[in-house]
Amino acid sequence: MAGNWLLPAETTTSGRPVLRPGEVESSLQPSVDLLNEENPNLPPLKSGLLVLTTHRLLWLPNPESTTSPAASAAAAVPLAAVVQILHSKKSIKGMFASPRVRFQVSITPEYKVQEKGSKFTTITLVFRGKSDPDSFVGKFWEAWRGRAWEGAVSGSDSGPGRVELGDGGGSSSSDTGLALKMPVVGLSGILRKEQEMWESTDKSLQDAFQDLNALMNKAKEMVALAEKMRQKLLSGSTSQANAANDEEMGSKEEMQDWLLSVGIVSPVTKESAGALYHQELSRQLADFVKIPLERAGGIMNLIDIYCLFNRARGTELISPDDLLRACSLWEKFNVPVMLKKFESGVMVIQNKSHSDEEVFSRIKSLVQKPDALKTGISATDAARTLGIAPAMAKEHLLAAESKGFLCRDVSPDGFRFYINIFHDIDPNDAYLVKEYGIYDAWIRAAIASR
Repeated sequence: MAGNWLLPAETTTSGRPVLRPGEVESSLQPSVDLLNEENPNLPPLKSGLLVLTTHRLLWLPNPESTTSPAASAAAAVPLAAVVQILHSKKSIKGMFASPRVRFQVSITPEYKVQEKGSKFTTITLVFRGKSDPDSFVGKFWEAWRGRAWEGAVSGSDSGPGRVELGDGGGSSSSDTGLALKMPVVGLSGILRKEQEMWESTDKSLQDAFQDLNALMNKAKEMVALAEKMRQKLLSGSTSQANAANDEEMGSKEEMQDWLLSVGIVSPVTKESAGALYHQELSRQLADFVKIPLERAGGIMNLIDIYCLFNRARGTELISPDDLLRACSLWEKFNVPVMLKKFESGVMVIQNKSHSDEEVFSRIKSLVQKPDALKTGISATDAARTLGIAPAMAKEHLLAAESKGFLCRDVSPDGFRFYINIFHDIDPNDAYLVKEYGIYDAWIRAAIASR
């Protein structure tokens, strides 16, 4: 329904908005209605998440409040289509009503929001609950005036005006190398010397900030380029991957690792998300861990995820408590990842498709091989089979032992795990061997090793 007059917006599997190259989030406001009071026939959007970016105004539906697939579509208003931001006058009646922010956008004759449309209409934002409309309006003005979607960085070509201090007829020093240096004599000389010092400091600061701004702009371009290259690598066809040799595949994996370390274009911060910080951080983390989990076999240590996520966020670091709270919120969202805690206390993040039953089945198949029946398996052996880190494989082996599938042998060489054959032994007749059972296979392997 929202697509009838607003532009559609793409979202990730966790419900986070898919940002365009160079687009950065500025503010998030929960429980916001988006409607058109001039034309009541246009369907309103009720109680959604309002996301202000440097390029667009996004409205994301609340999954718990949507009643139909049509109403659950995310919508966008490009800031380039905004004509004017209107100030709402405060009154005694307005003190008891929900705060409203109105802005004009250009539309087509068919009443669709579009940049440089032939007509205009007013969109109203109704803030309900614990929203901060005043802070939002300030950031709205800043993003609209910034015009980041044009890709042009405005800067001042000249510094602040220079203050001339007279000393009773003396001339001020010029910027040329031939200028004479005035002696520091009397009060006017001291003031002139102090002024020159301030001007020199001001010039140094301007040069430093110009270099810093240039570096930040280049960094944004590099992050956008890296994200684009990563998407192309991930969208490569399976046939091409199968046809490539090992060297080419290794180069592709190294490139993906490098691109993954470049960073997140728009990390969720407490300043932009406010009360929704942990909720949006949880969704962004769910999107981020997909690629590392695929590369690690579907499971990774929580500490490793913490290091990778903080490295990708750059200077916007999060605390371990923030990460743990973000992971614990996954139970409320429909995301394909989950937080798991082993009996040993080790916490991991894994794909929901990485089920314990499937892992135990693969481990049981491994320990029943002839070599494993004789010598058992180590965590490294299980890691090769499962395609995960040895530390995670050891946790799965210990979990399989607690379920009664395996038995453990501890020696100076470390842990060795064997198939549990006690289920096949009759306590009343220990010498009875069932044909084609695990006990029978173990005896045959032991005899063959002699």
